[in-house]
Amino acid sequence: MSDKQDTPTPADTAAEATAATEGAANAAAQPTDAERIAALEAELSQMRDKWLRAEADNANLRARAKREAEDARLYAVQKFARDVVETAENLRRGLDSLPPAAEDEAELLAKLRGGFEGVERGFVTMLERHGVQKLDAKGQPFDPEFHQAMAEQPAPEGVEPGTVIQAWTPAWTLHGRLLKPAMVVVAGK
Repeated sequence: MSDKQDTPTPADTAAEATAATEGAANAAAQPTDAERIAALEAELSQMRDKWLRAEADNANLRARAKREAEDARLYAVQKFARDVVETAENLRRGLDSLPPAAEDEAELLAKLRGGFEGVERGFVTMLERHGVQKLDAKGQPFDPEFHQAMAEQPAPEGVEPGTVIQAWTPAWTLHGRLLKPAMVVVAGK
């Protein structure tokens, strides 16, 4: 062996210095195990937060879809129910147009009145079975959600102002939702 091989050249010394510097830089650039664990835990926390938010969004979406389907089921017949309510009111108007019951009235008229009253009771009962409710307004405080004021009259003695003193038609609801407001006369001040 020769002496030449044991003596480093300036190029060899520079290469070793560069390699040492790169090694130190790579060692400094590579995170330690603790840093990697902390970074992974932070990423896990972010992913968990995103997952929980997505689950909450899905739960809200399911609840909203269920509520909308239930509303559609309950209120799909709203227009039909409004028309049927008109028929019930017309039946009542027909009964109200009959002369008052008297002892000397014809038997036929008494039977007709009784028959129509029975039909009305059965009709209103059938509507109630299907969620259509009749709300009588007379004597109630005026409620703009259920009453439509058609006129205002001076309050009779003993009647609080703002009270319904006469109802031309009742209010009708479908499962609690207003179908048709009551047409009312309200006691003024």
